[in-house]
Amino acid sequence: MSQQVSPSATPKRLPTLVSKEREFSWQIASNLFVSFKYAWAGISYSFHTQRNFRIHVAVGSFAIALSLFLHLKPVEIAIIAITSGLVLTLELVNTAIESLVDLTVKQTYHDLAKIAKDCAAGAVLVSAFVALLVAAILLLPPLLALIMTAI
Repeated sequence: MSQQVSPSATPKRLPTLVSKEREFSWQIASNLFVSFKYAWAGISYSFHTQRNFRIHVAVGSFAIALSLFLHLKPVEIAIIAITSGLVLTLELVNTAIESLVDLTVKQTYHDLAKIAKDCAAGAVLVSAFVALLVAAILLLPPLLALIMTAI
């Protein structure tokens, strides 16, 4: 996949990450591999263009790594992974909603467009707070215990 961000991308113009082969993206994918390829293109687009997506990937990876380091129970690691995955999923949905709204209103201001974007961003924020709460509940006790034994 040789997707490149065009050097002429400005805040008013979206980066060119969609290749000519996606010109007929409204059509159903020809096979399962192609469906996965398109899904990965969406994840890749979000990673390359959305700062918050990259932050959530880093924080989620750190939380999972820390839970492995602290030898949490498998179910606790799974809970941290699920909540981290939920944040990433909602960040992808947020990006999709923002792109669709921009397409619909042609990147001009509209009160309903603002509401749609703000609500989608709010969903990500709520999920991030919940993930933070879950991580604090599961990671802080063993982390504090490790610190206390080291002191």
